[in-house]
Amino acid sequence: MRPAEAREIRIGLSSCGIASGGERVRDALRAEARAAGFEGLVKTVGCNGMCHREPIVQVVGADGAVTFYGQVTDEAARRIVRAHVRPRSFAVRARWLLDGGGEELDALRFDLRTEPAAAYLSKQTRIVLENCGEIDPSSIGDYLARDGYKALAACRGEAPADVIAKVLQSGLRGRGGAGFPTGQKWLRASRQPEGERYVVCNADEGDPGAFMDRLVLEADPHRVIEGMAIAAHAIGARQGFVYVRAEYPIAVERVRGAIAQAVEHGLLGEFRLEVREGAGAFVCGEETALIESLEGRRGMPKLRPPYPVERGFRGKPTVINNVETLACLPWILRHGPEAFAALGTAASKGTKVFALAGKIERGGLIEVPMGVTIREIVEDIGGGMKKGRRFKAVQLGGPSGGCIPESLADTPVDYEAIPKTGAIMGSGGIVAMDDRDCMVDIARYFLRFTQAESCGKCTFCRIGTKRMLEILERLCAGQGEPGDIEKLESLADYVGRGSLCGLGQTAPNPVLTTLKYFRSEYEAHLYEKRCPAGRCPALIRYRITDRCIGCTLCAQVCPVKAIAYEPYKKHTIDDGLCTRCDQCREVCQDDAVEVV
Repeated sequence: MRPAEAREIRIGLSSCGIASGGERVRDALRAEARAAGFEGLVKTVGCNGMCHREPIVQVVGADGAVTFYGQVTDEAARRIVRAHVRPRSFAVRARWLLDGGGEELDALRFDLRTEPAAAYLSKQTRIVLENCGEIDPSSIGDYLARDGYKALAACRGEAPADVIAKVLQSGLRGRGGAGFPTGQKWLRASRQPEGERYVVCNADEGDPGAFMDRLVLEADPHRVIEGMAIAAHAIGARQGFVYVRAEYPIAVERVRGAIAQAVEHGLLGEFRLEVREGAGAFVCGEETALIESLEGRRGMPKLRPPYPVERGFRGKPTVINNVETLACLPWILRHGPEAFAALGTAASKGTKVFALAGKIERGGLIEVPMGVTIREIVEDIGGGMKKGRRFKAVQLGGPSGGCIPESLADTPVDYEAIPKTGAIMGSGGIVAMDDRDCMVDIARYFLRFTQAESCGKCTFCRIGTKRMLEILERLCAGQGEPGDIEKLESLADYVGRGSLCGLGQTAPNPVLTTLKYFRSEYEAHLYEKRCPAGRCPALIRYRITDRCIGCTLCAQVCPVKAIAYEPYKKHTIDDGLCTRCDQCREVCQDDAVEVV
């Protein structure tokens, strides 16, 4: 049966789609549609969250039904157009019929109602992401067609105090990590003495493995702008800034374009909004450091109080909310605070967006009701571990968060339960790890990041994280000394209690949680000079077993020629040359390479 005729063909072009070759796919779609006489049939949209299937093409039929294709290549793109479009020219129809063949589309087609796509989406509730993958982020018309800016228009007919009351009633808490009630923050700012006030969107997303803010800004920038305008009305601000790191050029471009469109349509009124690009310092995610950077100085945190809502940008009351918090607001005001409060748990209302990454089958951007368990996210939505490996732990909350073991995977994701594990919610990065991940090495990785990103203002963070990192480096190199574990614990306590800002105060979390739940791995590194996970290069070596059939695949990929090219003979590894890159084990089809 011939596939449904296309009314519109969508191609996702956020960062993940572009990195997967989406621009070439878009060009192929457009060229083929143009040849068929359908200029404008192909539409660019943002990421729909299914990053593991990129590039994704959606074919919208005349009846509104959508057919999805994943991992689309240039050739497949041409076949998709030919399958769903009837050319206006007889000559083109004849040529398409004569061409025939091509890539099989059935393998690329997937249905959101069946596995595995259904499993990925079934536990999600989309509020922040409701437009992602549905609209062209560069088109204000698309956003308006989906009730865009209606919440802003409605709230402008209400007193600011009434808008704040609705946000309080919704139970919305800041999604940047701390979970402070958004309505309370606005209320404090609105009660400051009359004068200039500011609204700032904190889009300085720096956690390794986190990409929530980036994809929302790339896929639905008008939503964040509308949220900022609502916040400005509520606290009486006439100026706002979107502070986004310069490493997000697509997000910067699309937000600037959206602001220009909103101004052209007269939607922002007297509210002036501009984008300020940050230099990528992780510490500038902390609000006082962000303000310093916004004012043109080096981003370094300041003691609080006073808090920014009392004395922030240019010494004036300033409300700083992150991208996800602001993106919740239009939905809350359109559907009512009760609808948002009905989702989640008693103390953690609504939904939470997570960047799901790591050793899982299905990674991407997800949005789930608060209270969903870690296991549901990793195993049901993420599809579990790759290649039959065992689920070991998740790193939740980025460098400021902690490692939660599989034994605690039934912990609900909310602002009350997660801190009890020693981790924090953070802004929403979840990195899943399997049994081949070394927890000492994981702690070293995150501490290396926070130590490098320390602004150096306070001694505990600047020197304390350096000393902790030195111990972890020794342990991973098999050079640990008696008392190193106790020194780590002592230093972690000092750094956490004595640091000035959140970066230093939470920097020990990955170390403390791995020590708490995986202490045996630290002890193996220290006393046995052994890495149980087989990850630390100085503590392992590779060996080829009798299962080797001499196929030479391992020799072909070895970057240092530690494996001689000897077809049909059992291979061996020169341990003196081997760099422990793991490529031989990854490529072996007979499971003949083992780590010892």
